[in-house]
Amino acid sequence: MERCYDVVVLGAGIAGSAMAGALAARGWDTLALDRADPPVHKVCGEFLSPESRSSLEALGLGGILDGLPASPIEAVRLVSASGRSSRFPLPVPALGVSRPALDGALLGEAAKHGAELRRATTALSVAPEGRQYRIEARGREGGLTFRSRAVIGAWGRNAPAGLAGEVRRPAEVGNVGWKVHMEGVTAGTDVELYFFPGGYVGVAPVGGGTVNVAALVDRTLMREAGSAPEGWLRAAASLHAGFAERIRGGRPVPGTEKAVAPVRISRKPRAWGSRFPLVGDAAMVVPPLCGDGMAMALRSAELCAPLADRYLRGEIGLERWRLAYASALRKPFAGPSRWGRLLQSALGQPALSSLLMRIGSGAPELALRAFLATRVSSPSGRP
Repeated sequence: MERCYDVVVLGAGIAGSAMAGALAARGWDTLALDRADPPVHKVCGEFLSPESRSSLEALGLGGILDGLPASPIEAVRLVSASGRSSRFPLPVPALGVSRPALDGALLGEAAKHGAELRRATTALSVAPEGRQYRIEARGREGGLTFRSRAVIGAWGRNAPAGLAGEVRRPAEVGNVGWKVHMEGVTAGTDVELYFFPGGYVGVAPVGGGTVNVAALVDRTLMREAGSAPEGWLRAAASLHAGFAERIRGGRPVPGTEKAVAPVRISRKPRAWGSRFPLVGDAAMVVPPLCGDGMAMALRSAELCAPLADRYLRGEIGLERWRLAYASALRKPFAGPSRWGRLLQSALGQPALSSLLMRIGSGAPELALRAFLATRVSSPSGRP
C-alpha cells in the first residue's frame, strides 16, 4: 500500500531538514528522503553567520544552537598572495560549526516533531496526479512509491539524475571545492581566507580544537593535487606561503575530507522547479566567498515554510505560492550574490587583491562594509 504524506522533502541537508522540522512542528505529516546517510561531512566553509539565528527562531528551531559543539568567530582576516592582510572584527560573533553537528541537530529536531527520514533513498521521479504528487524512489529495500500533497526540492547543488526537468542550467563554468578538518593547528577566533591565482582557501575553528580547511580552486590545480587531502593541502600551501605556515604541523582528520565538482555560482535564485519549490542550494548557490551558504539555506526555508503551511491549509493555491516565494527569495539574495561574485573575482587577482588589502588595512570600516554587503539580509532588511 502506498503511503500518503502531507509533504515530501527531497533532501535532508540544512534546508531540507529545516523545512521538514518546521512543517512537522506545524502538524503536517512530513517525510524527508536523502540519497546519503545524513548527517555527513559536506564541502562547506562551516561558517554560521549571526543572521542564521533569526531564521532558526522563525522556523521554531532556535533551541538547536544551545549546546552545539561550535567555536565563536569574532573576526575576518583576508591574506593576499603577496602576504598583505586585512583584519576586521564582526559586529556580532558568528559560529564555526561542522556540518555533521548542525545537520544532526536539525534532523534530531525534525524527528522530535514527528518528521520521518528515509536515508540512502533516491527520488527517481515526481509526477503530479490530480491534487497530489506521486514520488518514485529507490532505497535499500528496493523500489518505493509515495504520494504527497506537496513536494519540496532540497537536494543541494545537483538534482538526482531522474529528475531531469528540475536540473538547473549552469550559470558559469564550475571550479572544484574541497574541505577537510585538521587537528594540531591553533584554532583561534578568526575565519581566515588566503587568496592565490586560481582560487583561495579558508581556515575556521569548528569546535573540539579542530579547524575546517575549505577551498575553491581551478580544476587544473586539482588535477595536479590528486585525490587525497594531503595532496590538496600541499597544492594550496605551495601557492601561499602564509597558508603553508598556518597549517604547519597540522594533520588531516580521517573521514572529514570531501570534494565536489563542478561548483557553479548562481546569478539569480530559482525559487521553483518545473513542478514544486526549491530551497537551499537547489534554489541558489551563493559565491562561497560570501560564507553565507548555511544562512541562505535556512533563510530559504524560513521564507518557504509558512507559504507551504498556507497551501496545505487551503488558504492559497500553487500559483500564488510560486509567485509569493519567488518574490520573497529574490529580495534578500540578489545584492549579496552580486557583491560576492565581484569580490571573489577581484580578490583572485594578485595585484588587485594586494591593493584591496592595503585599503582594508587602512580603513577597516570599509572592509567591514564590503563584507556586510555579501550578507543575506534579515526580514527587517538589515544583515
